[in-house]
Amino acid sequence: MTTAIESSEGITPQERKVIFASSLGTVFEWYDFYLYGSLAPFISKKFFTGTDPNTGFIFALLAFAAGFIVRPFGALVFGRLGDMIGRKYTFLITIVIMGASTFVVGILPSYENWGISAPIILVSLRILQGLALGGEYGGAATYVAEHAPHDKRGAFTAWIQTTATMGLFLSLLVILGVRKLMGDAEFADWGWRIPFLVSIFLLGVSVWIRLSMNESPAFAKMKAEGKTSKAPLTESFLVWCNLKIVILALFGLTAGQAVVWYTGQFYALFFLTQTLKVDLTTANLLIAASLLVGTPFFIFFGTLSDKIGRKPIILGGCILAAATYFPIFAGLTHYANPALENALKNAPVTVSADPSTCQFQFNPTGQKKFTSSCDIAKQVLAAASVNYTNEAGPTGALATIRINDKEIKSFEANLTPDGLNFDADSKKREAAFKKEVTEAIKAAGYPAKADDEQVNRPMVFLLLLVLVIYVTMVYGPIAAMLVEMFPTKIRYSSMSLPYHIGNGWFGGLLPTTVFALVAFKGDIYFGLWYPITVALATALIGFLFVKETVHNDIYKHD
Repeated sequence: MTTAIESSEGITPQERKVIFASSLGTVFEWYDFYLYGSLAPFISKKFFTGTDPNTGFIFALLAFAAGFIVRPFGALVFGRLGDMIGRKYTFLITIVIMGASTFVVGILPSYENWGISAPIILVSLRILQGLALGGEYGGAATYVAEHAPHDKRGAFTAWIQTTATMGLFLSLLVILGVRKLMGDAEFADWGWRIPFLVSIFLLGVSVWIRLSMNESPAFAKMKAEGKTSKAPLTESFLVWCNLKIVILALFGLTAGQAVVWYTGQFYALFFLTQTLKVDLTTANLLIAASLLVGTPFFIFFGTLSDKIGRKPIILGGCILAAATYFPIFAGLTHYANPALENALKNAPVTVSADPSTCQFQFNPTGQKKFTSSCDIAKQVLAAASVNYTNEAGPTGALATIRINDKEIKSFEANLTPDGLNFDADSKKREAAFKKEVTEAIKAAGYPAKADDEQVNRPMVFLLLLVLVIYVTMVYGPIAAMLVEMFPTKIRYSSMSLPYHIGNGWFGGLLPTTVFALVAFKGDIYFGLWYPITVALATALIGFLFVKETVHNDIYKHD
């Protein structure tokens, strides 16, 4: 049997077709997964109607994050299957779960029709999607790498790396197209369901593609020799020599890669729409344009890693991102919403509160309601993109917001007996408080939304493109590097877990963590310390402890 490792010329047209097919199927799977994040504002109105718009949006993001939290468990379940029965059949299972779950979101009745059952089913579908994606990536990367010539693994697996970005791009394109055809009102009412329903056709194409694929030659060879692992999870995570590599792969590679990836793609969109209040269509078009122009850099850096190594490119991307995030996001404010930039400089806001009543508002489950006057005041200001200075107030006193010469007292809220929402009186006081704060910050020059005519689109695009290029640096070579770190018999399981803990937990919870940091400090940029800290820690650990893998023999079973 001739293997791809023997010669750069050993790859056949059929194998090239299979590699292309696996990448295309993965694009569709990422399309399904990203729809939720892109449509979160519309979904929150249909499935979280008991909350205000800002909280509803946060709940929607948390349901989005639920799909990430379970990804490592999907990596364990499907990684085990992939190492025991093969890559091809595991692919087929994951795409069916993903496509079917996405389609059901499109037909799921809203909260108004089904009550609490609707959001419960919605989150359950997100969990299924997360499990499926947890089993998808490791298989796709392994499958392609095991087909690739020895000196082109970076170039070949880089195509898999483009699939996440292309899936996001495709989802944005479909959303924008449907919205333009239907109009905003009809799209918000029911048209947002169409991109989910389209997934049933993509599922049909994906299943057909995956049925036509052959098994990986490395796995087929190992299976024919009777050397497949009987307990891949045990060998991966309970044998120290392998577990040590898993830990290094997580903290020395994927954690930093994840925060750079999600900052450059998902959080950039969140920052434009929620912090800078840029029109959703404008923001989506700018993100889509930067993704389209930036995507070829995945192939560039993947190919470059075959020549100079994976490690310097990945760690270099982490360092560059950490060094430039603050000026880049300040630049986005300057070019996308100059009125907000002026207000931040010229209209100082202070929150005076008893420090003992102020909490760090990290809320990963989405269930906790913050009821102290300090937390309520900070949450309202953070949601309005207002910077503020924290000032220690008298013990036991209500928090006060001071905007120029105007002072607004916050309030202590009470919850309903189930502890899930403010009671009726607190809701009235909240509405009155928000109205007073909104009027005061408007009078101080804070814009309710970005002026579309003032958005400098070319400069915003360039800054977004830089963020995407950082993404391509850390993400383009990483599939090849993870594949090369582990032996064939446990490769699917071993590489999948650190990848999905890194991307599912460090990356998926990034928006929630960033919001909590912003509310804590009173600075719209303070949340950037989270990706910066993780990226720098990864660069340090990777530099000291992770070995270069570009010359490793991936056909070794042990």
